[in-house]
Amino acid sequence: MVGRAFLPVQRVLDFPITALRFNDQIQTLLRWALARESKTVCIANVHMVMEAYWNPDFGTVLKNADLVTPDGMPLVWMMKLLGARYQDRVAGMDVLQASCALAEKMNVSVYFVGSQTEILARMKSRLEEECPNLKIAAMEPLPFRPLTSSEDEALIERINSSGAGLVFVSLGCPKQENWMAQHKDKIHAVMVGLGGAFPVYAGIHKRAPRMVRDLGLEWLYRWLQEPRRLWGRYTKTIPAFLWLAFKQLLTSTSFISTPFHIRERYLGWRD
Repeated sequence: MVGRAFLPVQRVLDFPITALRFNDQIQTLLRWALARESKTVCIANVHMVMEAYWNPDFGTVLKNADLVTPDGMPLVWMMKLLGARYQDRVAGMDVLQASCALAEKMNVSVYFVGSQTEILARMKSRLEEECPNLKIAAMEPLPFRPLTSSEDEALIERINSSGAGLVFVSLGCPKQENWMAQHKDKIHAVMVGLGGAFPVYAGIHKRAPRMVRDLGLEWLYRWLQEPRRLWGRYTKTIPAFLWLAFKQLLTSTSFISTPFHIRERYLGWRD
C-alpha cells in the first residue's frame, strides 16, 4: 500500500507538492483507485497555496492530502528551481482526461460529485465519445447549502455502494478540499478536487492554447473570460505569492546551487 509518506515532495511555501512526473502521478491515482483506498488529491495552483498560507486550517488540509499536483506553472517553476528539475505540470483538465482514459483500461468505475446538471450532462456526452467503455457510476450535483447529516450519510452510502474507485469533486476551492478531508476514511475511493476542470471539459469555458499554458499565462486567459470574478483573486494572490516565493528562493540551498542559466530561464531574466 502506497501512502503519502512514500511519495517524493518538493516544498513550496512549506506546502508539500508531489514531485513526480505526470504519468507517474496518474498511475499512482489509478493504483489507489483499483484498491479503492480512501485518498485525497488536491490540484494546486497559486490561489490554493495562498489560501493555505493565509488560513492555517486549510493549510493543514493541504499538508494532509495524499497527493498534491502542481497545476499552475509558477509551482512547476518553483519546484524546478528548488531541485525537482524534471517536474511536469499536472493540471486538472489533464488529470481528468488521463485518469478517465486509464480508468477505462483498468475497469475502474468513476463517480462525479458537485457542479451543475447542465455541465454534468455535457461532460457525460463528451466522455461517452472519448471513453466509450468508461464505467460512470453516477454524476450527482449537490445543493449550494451544506448537506444535512442524513443527506451526507446517504451520499456516502451511494458512493461506496456504487463500487467507484475514483470520485471527482467539483465544489470550488477551498470548499472541495475541505469536503474531501472531511470524508477521508468514510468514502472508500480516491477523491480528486477538479472544480475548475468540469466547465472546461463541458465546453462552457475555453481552455487556453498550449503555448499560453506553457508560458504560465493561463491565469490571464481565464481572467479575460471571467474578469469580474477573478480580478480580486488575482490581484490578491499573485503579488503575494511572487514575494514569498522570492524570499524562499533566496534562502534555498537548492536554488543557490542551480546553474545560473537555469535560474535565468525560470525567473525570466532573459528572453
